[in-house]
Amino acid sequence: MTTVGGQAVLEGVMMRGPSNWAVAVRKPDGDIAHVNQPIRSPMARHWVFRIPVVRGVVALGESLAIGFRALAISANYAAQEERENGAEAEDVSTELTRGQLFFAFAIAIGFAVMLFKVTPALLTNWIGIKGTGSFVIVEGLIRVTMFVLYLGIISLLPDLRRVFQYHAAEHKAINAYEAGEELEPETVQRYSLIHPRCGTAFLLWVMVIAIFVFAFFGRPAWYWLIATRILLLPVIAGLAYELIRFAGRHQRNRILMALLAPGLWLQRLTTREPTLDQLEVSIRALKEVLSLEGGASTETRKVEVMA
Repeated sequence: MTTVGGQAVLEGVMMRGPSNWAVAVRKPDGDIAHVNQPIRSPMARHWVFRIPVVRGVVALGESLAIGFRALAISANYAAQEERENGAEAEDVSTELTRGQLFFAFAIAIGFAVMLFKVTPALLTNWIGIKGTGSFVIVEGLIRVTMFVLYLGIISLLPDLRRVFQYHAAEHKAINAYEAGEELEPETVQRYSLIHPRCGTAFLLWVMVIAIFVFAFFGRPAWYWLIATRILLLPVIAGLAYELIRFAGRHQRNRILMALLAPGLWLQRLTTREPTLDQLEVSIRALKEVLSLEGGASTETRKVEVMA
């Protein structure tokens, strides 16, 4: 069975396998358009990039790059007017330039790092806590609280409700596929909108693991405080990736699932029950990826992705 992950986009879903990804979008005229592209992962070319933790950093970078490209494609489809002759998928995918994508990528990553990494550290330093253990624990609590509040606030925005529905549609389709069920909207609808490999759970565990990693560095001067929070992010992300990957492979372990329960609960803020039409879009993207992955090599299939 091919390991599949995905992401909600505007009026659609992106699904990715080890060597291909596809995005399906509901167009303004009601039809479903899809675009697919191959993944040339360094993990498939060299063993160094498959070393634990390192592979997590590589996978995260790939996921961000693919996610932004898929979001750009869906944004172009969502904005386009109905045309008499339709638009070719290749034309739509190039409407946003590489420069625009890079700028959006930089702004989003910079905002997240400043809000969830640098700001909690500076706030804790401003409070004036002396002990190393107390410092990293309070910093971690502030970071997790800010993250949960952020998700809670954006979950109330009406404009994001449909994105969260597509997020749930992605989870349901993957859950049904992993259960060996027929990929039809009515069947997929019965499955859970929660998945252990979800990116929401991944982000939560990035923040929890950071508490233990930062404990090794104590409470340095403010400039080293900021530097460690930024420079150690890839290491922390790699460790969180290994945890989520392990959880995805042992979903029947009740003890493990109990430990990971907070990450699963948090997904309730970023998912909403999807409609059958939305599930149809998610299934289209999933089927497209599965058909492309039919010829993937055994070596390539070793790469795991998040849902």
